[in-house]
Amino acid sequence: MAHTFSKNYVHVIFSTKGRRKIIEKELQPRLWAYLAGISKNHDINMLAVGGTEDHIHLLFHLPPKLALAKAVLLLKANSSKWMSKDLSWQEGYGAFSVSSSNLAAVIRYIRNQQKHHRKFTFEEEFRAILRRHGIEYAPRDLFG
Repeated sequence: MAHTFSKNYVHVIFSTKGRRKIIEKELQPRLWAYLAGISKNHDINMLAVGGTEDHIHLLFHLPPKLALAKAVLLLKANSSKWMSKDLSWQEGYGAFSVSSSNLAAVIRYIRNQQKHHRKFTFEEEFRAILRRHGIEYAPRDLFG
């Protein structure tokens, strides 16, 4: 084939180290914009960014030339440097494929994080997402 054809949408979730509530509401719009800028610089099409004081949700189209682990590393490392030494991210992350037919629902979900977390903690949310995607896990491995 002369060209590469790809459509990989990924919903990525990661938390602050120790789930510290350090992403203040006033800072969130700037951090979301910064993450979108990082993605643009690396040909990652960011579709949605959202989160709360202790975690982030991203939805993006992953280009075929970039591995998922590298994309997440670029986003986490650059945003951590931009924020300051006070912000460090947890080591791991959750990554979930999203079908084209489900994009609008995932975008709404990400944009409504503040409202969603009035009812559920990050830990409850993350466990539910793992279950929804059929990912087995040991509770001791989730939140260190």
